[in-house]
Amino acid sequence: MRRPVKNRNIAGPDSKYNSVKVEKFINSVMWDGKKSTARKVVYDAFELIKEKTKTEDPLELFDTAIRNVGPAMEIRSRRVGGANYQVPREVRPERKQALAYRWILIAARARKGMPMHKRLAEELIAASNNEGPAVKKREDTHKMAEANKAFAHFAW
Repeated sequence: MRRPVKNRNIAGPDSKYNSVKVEKFINSVMWDGKKSTARKVVYDAFELIKEKTKTEDPLELFDTAIRNVGPAMEIRSRRVGGANYQVPREVRPERKQALAYRWILIAARARKGMPMHKRLAEELIAASNNEGPAVKKREDTHKMAEANKAFAHFAW
């Protein structure tokens, strides 16, 4: 039987948009405990999104991007009788959100030659339009899960 999920620290809403998701995203952007720098990067990216897309609320675009990048299925390794099988599993909502944040940030950090807030803004815009490296990562994950569907009966 699985052990119960631990009580985790819940991030409070951020000061500007009053959103828990944005605060979690700021925490994901943060490196070396420099939260004020991470906050500046995210807020500047949102301002840039406002300018580029001519929208009032960059939170809608952010939510769309997170929804588009979050995977529905993933594969987990399972050892059965001396062989490792890649077993497709559904992704819990918290993990789906965490993976979406991670993949967007990896894609943004891989872009070179401009400040982080510009890279992040471009990546969020691309993800909201269902394109870019983060969405490709989700598609690849789904393809792997589909290819290993035969091993779904090993799910635990």
